[in-house]
Amino acid sequence: MTKPEKTNKRAASRSAARLAAVQALYQMDMTGIDLTAVAAEFQEHRIGEAIDGEEIHAAETAFFTDLIQGVVAEQRRIDPLINERLAEGWHLTRIDSILRAILRAGTFEILRRADVPARVSINEYVDLAHAFFEGDEPKVVNGLLDRIAKEVRPEELAPPAPDAPGVTAEQGQG
Repeated sequence: MTKPEKTNKRAASRSAARLAAVQALYQMDMTGIDLTAVAAEFQEHRIGEAIDGEEIHAAETAFFTDLIQGVVAEQRRIDPLINERLAEGWHLTRIDSILRAILRAGTFEILRRADVPARVSINEYVDLAHAFFEGDEPKVVNGLLDRIAKEVRPEELAPPAPDAPGVTAEQGQG
């Protein structure tokens, strides 16, 4: 297997892990089932299974586990971060459960998974929002995760300096 094939396979398995994590967080939120039970159910019965006859890419199990365990462990930090950045009059507890799961998982990943570039995390969770919603929700995910990432990882999201090597004057002005 070539290096690009390995990279693409890993990216696809992480995307599948993110989807499974959002689904698991949603299930925990809606049913009150605890983390251990949901993690076991997903690992035994859902991850890598076919849905409606379509094969789903195998999820990176360790990444899935880290996401759901991390969201639960960090929820007291994550929820206020999200709440403070929602539009006036919006509260995390009153938004759609899937959207809440997407925002929590994305926020955790930006906070604790420095091995994943912030832009990758943002794009992945925006893509997930598009899979579940047709309205403004993907824009909410993009805006909120972008704000958090700029605060938590400013060096990653700062525009290049106008005099940086390889940056033209026009690029530095954007």
